[in-house]
Amino acid sequence: MASAAALEAVAPTGALWGLVHDFVMGQQEGPADQVAADVKSGSYTVLQVVEALGSSLENPEPRTRARGIQLLSQVLLQCHSLLLEKEVVHLILFYENRLKDHHLVIPSVLQGLRALSLCVALPPGLAVSVLKAIFQEVHVQSLLQVDRHVVYSIITNFMRTREEELKGLGADFTFGFIQVMDGEKDPRNLLVAFRIVHDLISRDYSLGPFVEELFEVTSCYFPIDFTPPPNDPHGIQREDLILSLRAVLASTPQFAEFLLPLLIEKVDSEILSAKLDSLQTLNACCAVYGQKELKDFLPSLWASIRREVFQTASERVEAEGLAALHSLTACLSRSVLRADAEDLLDSFLSNILQDCRHHLCEPDMKLVWPSAKLLQAAAGASARACDHITSNVLPLLLEQFHKHSQSNQRRTILEMILGFLKLQQKWTYEDKGERPLNGFKDQLCSLVFMALTDLNTQLQLVGIRTLTVLGAQPDLLSSRDLELAVGHLYRLSFLEEDSQSWVAALEASGTLATLYPVAFSSHLVPKLAEDLCTGESDLARENGPTKCSRHLRCLQALSAVSTHPSIVKETLPLLLQHLCRINKGNMVAGPSEVIAVCQSLQQVAEKCQLDPESCWYFHQTAIPCLLALTVQASMPEKEHSVMRKVLLEDEVLAAMVSVIGTATTHLSPDLAAQSVAHVVPLFLDGNISFLPENSFPCRFQPFQDGSSGQRRLVALLMAFVCSLPRNVEIPQLNQLMQELVELSYCSCPFSSTAAAKCFAGLLNKHPAGQQLDEFLQLAMNKVEAGLGSGPYRSQAFTLLLWVTKALVLRYHPLSSCLTDRLMGLLGDPELGPAAADGFSLLMSDCTDVLTRTGHAEVRIMFRQRFFTDNVPALVQGFHAAPQDVKPNYLKGLSHVLNRLPKPVLLPELPTLLSLLLEALSCPDCVVQLSTLSCLQPLLLEAPQVMSLHIDTLVTKFLNLSSSPSMAVRIAALQCMHALTRLPVPVLLPYKPQVIRALAKPLDDKKRLVRKEAVSARGEWFLLGSPGS
Repeated sequence: MASAAALEAVAPTGALWGLVHDFVMGQQEGPADQVAADVKSGSYTVLQVVEALGSSLENPEPRTRARGIQLLSQVLLQCHSLLLEKEVVHLILFYENRLKDHHLVIPSVLQGLRALSLCVALPPGLAVSVLKAIFQEVHVQSLLQVDRHVVYSIITNFMRTREEELKGLGADFTFGFIQVMDGEKDPRNLLVAFRIVHDLISRDYSLGPFVEELFEVTSCYFPIDFTPPPNDPHGIQREDLILSLRAVLASTPQFAEFLLPLLIEKVDSEILSAKLDSLQTLNACCAVYGQKELKDFLPSLWASIRREVFQTASERVEAEGLAALHSLTACLSRSVLRADAEDLLDSFLSNILQDCRHHLCEPDMKLVWPSAKLLQAAAGASARACDHITSNVLPLLLEQFHKHSQSNQRRTILEMILGFLKLQQKWTYEDKGERPLNGFKDQLCSLVFMALTDLNTQLQLVGIRTLTVLGAQPDLLSSRDLELAVGHLYRLSFLEEDSQSWVAALEASGTLATLYPVAFSSHLVPKLAEDLCTGESDLARENGPTKCSRHLRCLQALSAVSTHPSIVKETLPLLLQHLCRINKGNMVAGPSEVIAVCQSLQQVAEKCQLDPESCWYFHQTAIPCLLALTVQASMPEKEHSVMRKVLLEDEVLAAMVSVIGTATTHLSPDLAAQSVAHVVPLFLDGNISFLPENSFPCRFQPFQDGSSGQRRLVALLMAFVCSLPRNVEIPQLNQLMQELVELSYCSCPFSSTAAAKCFAGLLNKHPAGQQLDEFLQLAMNKVEAGLGSGPYRSQAFTLLLWVTKALVLRYHPLSSCLTDRLMGLLGDPELGPAAADGFSLLMSDCTDVLTRTGHAEVRIMFRQRFFTDNVPALVQGFHAAPQDVKPNYLKGLSHVLNRLPKPVLLPELPTLLSLLLEALSCPDCVVQLSTLSCLQPLLLEAPQVMSLHIDTLVTKFLNLSSSPSMAVRIAALQCMHALTRLPVPVLLPYKPQVIRALAKPLDDKKRLVRKEAVSARGEWFLLGSPGS
């Protein structure tokens, strides 16, 4: 008390008087912030501020009083946390009293009350007092928008901090808020008001007798019709208001008797947006409503939804109508019934069936799909609904299938049946006898098998999908059904090449084999094994392309069904045995046959990645076999064997690389360590003990003066070690890295490149430290020695390129030095073009090494970093280079820009565009194609910048449309098409010239070129026409 008395005795200082005077009488705004800062720093107290304002607060002029209260309110907004409870009480009493003042004073009073509503020291009861005073004294809707927003903020603050006190007001609080909100029009305030109403309902405030009034004061805005003004700084969208109002309307069942008639009325209106909003709101309401709320309105709701689906001209309205029907059915399904209550779900579904089922039987089938959609929307809502509708509709559809003889009609009916079968998958049944499909199983299987034997491809496709869904039903199909199904899939898998059915049959076989491995092992795999042997004998007799095609299809089928571990243990040995028999030269087989087997093996490996046990089985079975076959093929033979040489061809080894890489990437570190302990010694020491057939005429020594064939197998070593997890230790790593560097200088391009890639892959994964530095020094010494004059410049360049890529991907500090070295080679007469193409490799994703799936260290946004670090040097080098070297810089720059994410390139486009246009004049087709590929998306994404160069672009694109290269012609015509996205006034002067010039490629000898020419010329024809 003594301290309070002391405070009251302190006279305001002259400085505070001056600030108050400047604000109130001088109409300056700055002093308010200064006073607030002084209060926060302790220079003045709030009491002193009030005393300094004394004459202003009592001034007979309302504007002066308003300025005085405004100053106090602005100080309180910044200093409310410093107030004591006693001060809060006096200030609230003061402000409540001033609510009766002149209307000019009210906005400033409300600002002060907003500040006080934020006070932690607010005593109990004052929140209610403030709100009562506002409700009683203030006509809120006569205030300006910003002042109305302050009232909503006061209410929101009290609801957040004084909820129990406000609930003590009972329905009076709800009624008071209704008066505050009634007539609100500003969208900014409506968002807050809707949120308050939602909180009133969701936090169980008493609505009392004012439920209808609260509904009326909010529903008058439904449906929302608001278009935000252009350049609206507040950013309020129509969708924000729609969602806020919907949350209110759908928040309580108490609104149902008022809302549902309104929704029905709006659905039946002619306004599309009103229909959509109403159906979406109905959907939301069903989450909180029960049978009691819906009972009286179900017939009208069903009639409105049915009409919208049957007669709609909008797919969105149809979709929302179906969603609403789904929600209605779900709501009726989950309601708990009393023993004596009517089951509304049963009667509702009966009405739906009554109105829809007769359309399923109409000969012209006009309303078949709308009826099916309605039935499926209801059936998908619950197990009860699904059983009710399915048991009524399936017999009808089965009967209709047999009544119609045309394949197209049967396909439509089968697609509807498929829709109902898919819905059955959503529900589980403890008692198998409860399943509604059990009674129709034989008829369904018969119908599906009829579809599979039909000559119509589209009916076959639907039949295959239906079989897959039937198979997914637990314990539905008998062993006899499965045997017949497998037989049909086997037959369909060997249809002619242009049929879609064989692809679908292979996919279905893979899906069903996962569920029924025994059936496929018993009935399909033996047939495919027999066909494989038959195919081998056909190939041995050179029996033509048809037999060859069946042989390839058999390989695809074996890989397709390898989706279960037990089946993999049967199919993998078959594929490997087949490869072994090819290797023994029992048939006339070229690289394509071996590659086909490898592709099947890779697909099996991909499927095994999902199961660790299968993955290890594949790895320890396939990799030793492939290595044994290739090691055997690499041995010198007395008798010349064409087949064994095929295994060493580039494309065959590349296919095996994919198999080994895929089989290795998903190994656990422990299992990978077991495998690497065998594979690396095989290549370094010739240890062949783990190979299945290890009786070879001489040692396997790919690194120690081995034959050319043995050195080529380093590609398989690369596939293995570069796909291992990073934490797997590689034995004899120092020796391996030295041998790889040496082998990278051999005369065989395939072997030297494989060695360089393997070295780079290991380098990329190796942890930073002294050993990594030693490996880098080893490589750089070799590179610098080789890049001088001599026969190994090409090999040295290849090693430099791959080492640079390995370091660029991991942001190694040395990467910039190596990139500069590579850039320096652009001026080299011999290596310049290859160095330019090297930039494409640096920016591209590889498939065999340095991949994320192969556990390489690939940092995010490495392309953006490379662009930032190196493009300025490329541009500078281009300007300084002699004329004969400039194309190399253009090619390198084009490769970098072409693979750069377009959002990164767009800001740099103005400075780089002139170089890209110059690159179009380069005679190198690779440069032209790369540049065109870069420019096409830029024409769509940066039309304003590109418009500045329209003359050059039109001229160069038209010239390139006559290029000798088909790919360049196509790309140039695609760019001509993209040009039409530029502003029309810019293009119109060129329209006659372009249309004349594009007549020539219309007669191009290549169909794809003619297709692009037609598309581009058509767009140019339409330029400037109405509606274009």
